[in-house]
Amino acid sequence: MPSLQKHVVIILGSLLISMGINFFLMPFKVLDGGLIGIALIINYLFGLKVGLIMFLCSIPIFILVWFHYSDMFYNSIYGLFFSSFVIDFLVPYRDLFLYYVDLTAFSSSLIGGFIVGTGIGIMLRYETSTGGTDLLAQYFSKWVPINVGIIIFIIDGMIICLGGLLLSAETFLLSILTITAGGIATSLCTMKLK
Repeated sequence: MPSLQKHVVIILGSLLISMGINFFLMPFKVLDGGLIGIALIINYLFGLKVGLIMFLCSIPIFILVWFHYSDMFYNSIYGLFFSSFVIDFLVPYRDLFLYYVDLTAFSSSLIGGFIVGTGIGIMLRYETSTGGTDLLAQYFSKWVPINVGIIIFIIDGMIICLGGLLLSAETFLLSILTITAGGIATSLCTMKLK
């Protein structure tokens, strides 16, 4: 069972991720990387719920982590449940947000990426995550001397390329901005201070 501090981190991180996705990325059909990006691609193509798809796609990764690093599994399963729920819960509030806030696709991509990256980074800093490729990157960072934010950035790049092929060149370019801003935010949040 996570500590009170981890519960607060999971709530804060999940809210940031959900706000970034719902209020900044989805209105312009912009992608993030990882399983969030895959869930967004499926949402844009078929209209399925992002949180639900993210949850379902995380199951194989959670099985892998369960066998190799069960502490990471327990720390992240709560993050996955809560963030998936909050992402789908905030969908009805998107129109209200867009009524009051008018952004360009460019600024929305940057801000959304930074907000999502901050939410992910805060969770990773306290050894929890939303699961998915964040959990996979956190697992790999135990074995390779590369910052977890950089590993996430590489995985995100592959997802964005797939989305660019399936959606549009504009989606691809805006999504590059998003994962760059998100990668910077995640790296800043997970940097070890000396």
